[in-house]
Amino acid sequence: MPLPRRRFLRLAASLPALPLLSRVARAETYPSRPVRMIVPFAAGGPTDLYARLIASKLSEQIGKSFYIENVGGAGGNAGSARAAQSPPDGYTLLVTGGSHVNNQFLYSKVPYDPFKDFEAVTLGAIQPIVLAVNPSVPAQTAKEFVALVKANPGKYSFASPGVGTPPSLVGELFRLSYAPDLVHVPFNGGGPAVGSTVAGHTPASFGALAPAVPMIQDGKLRALAVSSKTRTPTLPDVPTMAEAGFPDVEGATWTAVVVPFGTPKEIIAQLYKALAVIHAQPDVKEKLATMAFETVASTPEECNAFFRVESAKWSKVIKAAAIRAD
Repeated sequence: MPLPRRRFLRLAASLPALPLLSRVARAETYPSRPVRMIVPFAAGGPTDLYARLIASKLSEQIGKSFYIENVGGAGGNAGSARAAQSPPDGYTLLVTGGSHVNNQFLYSKVPYDPFKDFEAVTLGAIQPIVLAVNPSVPAQTAKEFVALVKANPGKYSFASPGVGTPPSLVGELFRLSYAPDLVHVPFNGGGPAVGSTVAGHTPASFGALAPAVPMIQDGKLRALAVSSKTRTPTLPDVPTMAEAGFPDVEGATWTAVVVPFGTPKEIIAQLYKALAVIHAQPDVKEKLATMAFETVASTPEECNAFFRVESAKWSKVIKAAAIRAD
C-alpha cells in the first residue's frame, strides 16, 4: 500500500540525517573499550616517554584505558605499518616523530604513506636540537667552529643519534650549507652520540636536548647554538642558529599523534580536544619540560600543514646529501 504523501515526504526528509545521527552516536560512545597507542620505537626513548605520559592522562580524563604498544624496527617503519593497517575506528593511535614524514625519502621501500594512510590529530611537543662540542675544541661560537672546520679539512666530525634522525638531518643541513668538510658519524641513539663527544672521539654533536643538557650543565659539553626559532627555556643563554649567523639551519625533534586514514572526524576532534586539555595542564608542561620538550598541541589542520612543510624541507636535504637508511 502506497504511503500517504505527507508521511512519505517526512520519512524522506529524515533519511539524510541518519548517517549524521550515527556518527554523533558513535562519537558520544567513544571509547567503549581500551585504546592502543603504537610507538614505533623501543621503550625508554623520548617518543615513548611522551606517549606514556599522555596515555596515562588520557586514561584518567576519558575513563578508558589507553595503553602503549612498542613496535620498534626499521627506523619506525614496522610500527607505523602496523598502525596504518589497523581499522580506522579510533582504537589505534600512532605516536610518532620525524621518521613519519622522512622515511619515505630515506628508504627504498616504505610500507605506508604518511599522507594517504594517516590523518593528523595533533603535533604534541617539540624539542630543539643543539650543536655542542667537547670543551677541548677551541671554538666558542658556531661561527668559530665553522672557521675551524674549514681550516682543518677532514679533521672534525659530528656525532648524531643515527642516519636520518632529525638531529642528523639538521647536522647535514649545517654541513651542506656552511661546513662541507665536517664528517658525519652516526650512532645508535642519542646517548651513545653524546657520550662519544663527551669522550672526545667525535669533537661535536648534533642532538636532541634531553641527553645533552646534563652534560652541558656539568661542563662536559659546550653548547654553541640551538636549532629552534627562539631560544629554549632549557638553555636560555645559548643562541639560536639564526642569532649565531645561520638563519636557515632550523629543525627539531618532535612528537605527534596520528590515526589511520578514514577514522571518523568526530573521533579525531574528540581526541584533539582531550589532548589540548592535557597539554595545557601545568604538571604535564612541567614533566615535558624535564624531558626538554616544549608543548605545542596544534590542531589537526595545523599538524597536517606542519607535516607537509617538514616533508618538503627534509626531502631536499636528504637528496642533496645522498642519505640512505637501507
